[in-house]
Amino acid sequence: MKKTFVTLAALTMALTATADEGMWTLYNLPQAVYEQMKGYGYELPYDKLYQADDAIMKSVVNFSGYCSGVVVSPDGLVFTNHHCGFEAIRSHSTVEHDYMLNGFYAKSYEEELPNKNMFVSFMVEQRDVTDELRAMGIEEMTPERRHVFLDSIENAMSADVKAKDKTLRLELKSFYERNRYYATTYRDFTDLRLVFTIPKSMGKFGGETDNWMWPRQTCDFSVFRIYADPDTNGPAEYSERNVPYHPEHWAQLALDGYKEGDFSMTMGYPGSTNRYLSSYGIEERYVQNDVRQQVRGVKQEVMKRHMDASEAVRIKYDSKYAQSSNYWKNSIGMNKCIDSIGLIKDKAAFEAQLQKWQKQTGYLSGKLDFQKMEQLYRQRIDVMRAYMLWTETFRRTDELSTRALRAHNGATPVGHGKRQHISFKDNGDTWDAATDCETLGTLLRNYRAKLQDQKYLPAFFTEVIDKKFGGDCQAYADYLYSKSLLMKKDARLYPLKKSFMKDPGVRFGYDLTEVMMQLRQEMEKMSDDIDQQEHYLCDAKLRMEQDQPHYSDANFTLRMSYGQVKEYNLGGRPSGWQTKAPSIVEKMRQADRTPDYKVEPEMIPLMQSAGDMPLCFLTTNDITGGNSGSPMFDGRNRLIGLAFDGNWDSLSSDIFFDSKLARCIGVDIRYVLFMMDKWGHADRLLKEMGAK
Repeated sequence: MKKTFVTLAALTMALTATADEGMWTLYNLPQAVYEQMKGYGYELPYDKLYQADDAIMKSVVNFSGYCSGVVVSPDGLVFTNHHCGFEAIRSHSTVEHDYMLNGFYAKSYEEELPNKNMFVSFMVEQRDVTDELRAMGIEEMTPERRHVFLDSIENAMSADVKAKDKTLRLELKSFYERNRYYATTYRDFTDLRLVFTIPKSMGKFGGETDNWMWPRQTCDFSVFRIYADPDTNGPAEYSERNVPYHPEHWAQLALDGYKEGDFSMTMGYPGSTNRYLSSYGIEERYVQNDVRQQVRGVKQEVMKRHMDASEAVRIKYDSKYAQSSNYWKNSIGMNKCIDSIGLIKDKAAFEAQLQKWQKQTGYLSGKLDFQKMEQLYRQRIDVMRAYMLWTETFRRTDELSTRALRAHNGATPVGHGKRQHISFKDNGDTWDAATDCETLGTLLRNYRAKLQDQKYLPAFFTEVIDKKFGGDCQAYADYLYSKSLLMKKDARLYPLKKSFMKDPGVRFGYDLTEVMMQLRQEMEKMSDDIDQQEHYLCDAKLRMEQDQPHYSDANFTLRMSYGQVKEYNLGGRPSGWQTKAPSIVEKMRQADRTPDYKVEPEMIPLMQSAGDMPLCFLTTNDITGGNSGSPMFDGRNRLIGLAFDGNWDSLSSDIFFDSKLARCIGVDIRYVLFMMDKWGHADRLLKEMGAK
C-alpha cells in the first residue's frame, strides 16, 4: 500500500494534498507529522500532546480493554460510548428497573453503581526497547523460544516498574510486524462506577439499520466515574471507603463548536489493523469475513426472534446481540469495499514494485520470498475457512457449548483424587435456555451444510445425530440441554471417573475439542512461516520508503490520529458533514416503518425543542475497533465529541485506508450535554464539568 505521506523536502507543498492516514504513537511522533498537524490547524506546542504536565494524553483512558474514554472532570468523570457501557448497563438492569430501556442517573455519589471486571488504564510512559532485545538475540530465536523470551523479559521489566511504584504495570508488545518492540507502562483503576446513561433508544438510535451508516443521529455516550483509595488517590479494589479520583489532568469541553475544515484529533486505543498485510493475506481475510457474516446472520435471526418475544430475554441478550451484529455487518461491508476498490489487485501491484526494488538492492535476499508466501497462503486458506466456521459456530455462541469446551479446556478441578470435580456457577441471569438451545440446533445444521471438508465434522454428527436422532440437529440440541449435567444447577462432574465421558454434553465438548486441535495443528504447519514472511514484507516496505514517516498497525496501545471536519463525495453525491436535530425528528416519525427509529414519546418534543442543535459529525480521522469512545479534540485540545463509528465506505480501513471515502463519525459534545441537561437534569454533573 502506497503511504500518503511524503518526504520532508516536499512536505510544505503537500500539506493540502495528503490524506489524514495514521494511528501514531505519541512518545516518538515524527516532527513531520506534527508540522502537518499545525498546517491543519493544531495550535499548541508539541509537548502538549505527550510530555507536558497538562499533556492531553493524560486525560485519555483504555476503557476496560475493549474501548476508549476520556476524563472530563477534576472528580474522575469518564465519558465513553453508550455501546462501550452496554454490558455494565445491562448487568444492572432488571425487568423492574430496566436501565437499558429507561436510562439511569445517579443523583449522588452514593447512588453510583459499581461494576465487576471493569477498569480504566492510563498510559504513563512508552519506550522503544528493540535494540535491547536484539542484543539478546531475539532475531535468531524460533517462534516458540521468542514467545517464552518475551514473556520473561516482560515479567522482569514489570517487576522493575512495580519496585518503584506498585500501582504500575508494564506491557511489552511488538510493532511494525515484529520489526520494533515497545514497553508501555500503565496505571489501572478497577473501581469504576456507572453514573449516567440515556435510554437505549437514543444511545443506540438507528440500531442495525444505521450501524456503519451516514447520516447518523445516535447519541452514543455513557458516563462513569473512577474511584480511588481515600488516602493515596491511587488505584484500589472496590470499597465503600473509596472516593472519587482526582486526575492529574482532564479534558476541557469545547462549547463553541467547529466548522467544516477545522482541525480534529482523536486519541484512543485502536484494537487491530493489518495494513502491512500482503495481497495473499487479504484474500484469506475475505474468506474469513464471508464465513463470519454467514454464521452470525443465522445466529442473530434466532436471538432476535426470542428477544422480540420476551423483555427478560431481551435484557439478557441486548449486549450479546449488539456485539455479534457489529462485526457481522463489518464483515459484509469490508468485503464490499475490498471488491469495489480492487484492493487485492492494487496490493499485488505494490508487491510487484517491491519485488523489483528487492532485486535491485538485494535487501532481504533469501528471506523475503513472494512465491513461498503465496504457496503457504494457498495451503492454509481451506483450513482457515473450516477453522472460522468452527469458531463462529461453537465459540461463545450458546451456554452449553461454552461449558462443554471449558470442561476440556480451562475448567480447573477442585478436590482430591477421584473426588476432583468441576462445576459451573449459576449465571442464569446472562442466558436463556430456550434461546440458546434453538441457537445451538440451528448452528449445528448450518455447520454441516457449510462445511466443505468432511474430515472436520465432529464425531457426534454421525455417531449420535444421525444414528440416534435421524439427522435432526435440533432434537440433539434439546437432548443435550435436558440431559447433560453441564446444565444442571450445582451439579458436579468428576473428570477421573468413567461417568465423566458418558455425560452427553461432556462427550459433545470432547468431539469439538478433537476437531479444534486438528484444525490448529494443520494451521500451525504454515502459520509460523507465513508470519515470518509478513515480518519480512513489512521490513522491506519500511526500508524502501525510509524517507517517509510510517505508523505501526494498531495493537490496542494509545494512538493519535489527526485530520479535519469534512464530508465525502460518493458518485457525485456530497454526504454532508454534520446532522442536526430536525433530522432525528424526521427519522423518529418513521418508526412504524423502521423499528430502530422508535423512541420514548417524550423524545420527539424534546428534540423538537433543540432547534438546529448539531448531533453528529464527520472527520477524516483514522479509527478502527477499540477507538469507540475515543475523545475528539479541536486544535486547542478541547473536547468536541466522541468517536463511535465509521461510515459504510470505510470498512476496508482495517487493511487499507481510503482517504477519499473513510470517515470517523462522532457524537457532538453539545448533543451529549443537551441530553444530560434537558432529559437527565444532571445539574451536579454539568456543574462538575464546568458546563452549567
